[in-house]
Amino acid sequence: MDPPGDDLEFDFFDDEPRTTEAQGSRVRLPRRGGARPGFRRPAGPPRGLTPFLRLLAVIAIAIAVLVFFGLLLQSCASTSKHDEYSHYMSKLTTIARSSAADGTALAADLTTPGVKPAQLQTKLSALAEQERQNVNAAQHLNAPGPLRPQNVQAVEALQLRVLGTQGLADALGAVGATKSSGEASVLSAQATRLLASDVVWDDLFLRPSKDVMASEGVSGVVPPESHFVTNPNMVTESAMSLLLQRLRGSSSSGKVTGLHGTNLVSVKATPGGQVLSTHTDLNKIIATPNLGFDVTVHDGGNSQEVGIKVTLTIERAQTSGKAIVQTKTIAVIDPGQDVVVHFSGFNVGSLIALTAKLSVDVAAVPGEADKNNNSASYPVIFSLS
Repeated sequence: MDPPGDDLEFDFFDDEPRTTEAQGSRVRLPRRGGARPGFRRPAGPPRGLTPFLRLLAVIAIAIAVLVFFGLLLQSCASTSKHDEYSHYMSKLTTIARSSAADGTALAADLTTPGVKPAQLQTKLSALAEQERQNVNAAQHLNAPGPLRPQNVQAVEALQLRVLGTQGLADALGAVGATKSSGEASVLSAQATRLLASDVVWDDLFLRPSKDVMASEGVSGVVPPESHFVTNPNMVTESAMSLLLQRLRGSSSSGKVTGLHGTNLVSVKATPGGQVLSTHTDLNKIIATPNLGFDVTVHDGGNSQEVGIKVTLTIERAQTSGKAIVQTKTIAVIDPGQDVVVHFSGFNVGSLIALTAKLSVDVAAVPGEADKNNNSASYPVIFSLS
């Protein structure tokens, strides 16, 4: 007997190969986010270029940072340079002004009425010592490198002022003791050093300093001026001869010798130039905003005169009221010389259409005998047109 089921055969799978139709029946689903039909995605850079582009971006950023910090450092350096030049010029300006003040004091000392030679010598020696201090201060300034040659020239100018002032003091020490004909030229030679100091300051310090700062790109910093001689005519041999003559007269026991005296020449209203007259009934003057008066004074003697006070007064002729008074000083006037003294800044509004009196008085100098021509009064009336 055969085992059950041995004759049964089951064929669950077809051994025939799959047909083409069955393979083609599969449907491919579109990808998410895929391109729309008919759309072509633009071609991008090859993936191999991306690191290179990133490197270029990093380099560009680095260059920008370096440029920024370079400009920042340059700006800081420019500010530092400006501060360095400004600090130096500020220090030198203090010295320059001190020296110029010494020059003004010297001119005042030389024109002080009644000063004795020994007194003048002491005053000038004191000024020379002050100038030595200015020299020392200038030598110890920390000048910026490009300005060091100019600082040397500033020191040279100050040293000339020491030499000239001390030289004048030493030469004046012999005034009164001797009457050498060459004394005036000795004084003038010493005083010429003072004039030379101004030339050195202007030509070898001031102008070159401006050029250096312009080439260095430093703006807004101004080198100081410094003039020691206020009036170049005072350092001539003729002026020194007159100075000696005046000093010898002052060195006597009190009696002034020689012919002395000044006189009032004229008074003019400015800006029109109208000459006032004492012989007219009324001088009509237009009261312009810049009204002024020019008073001319003449030295009629044979001696140099100094420190002469000139006073101009305007007051109402008939009614009381506060007078307008101004006083000016003629520092020095030589024999035969005319000096014009200008008065300005008048407010005559309260005197419009009123009769007034304008008076001028020139103070007498020591030894002046005739004082009748030192003053005059002028009847005036002020109008707006």
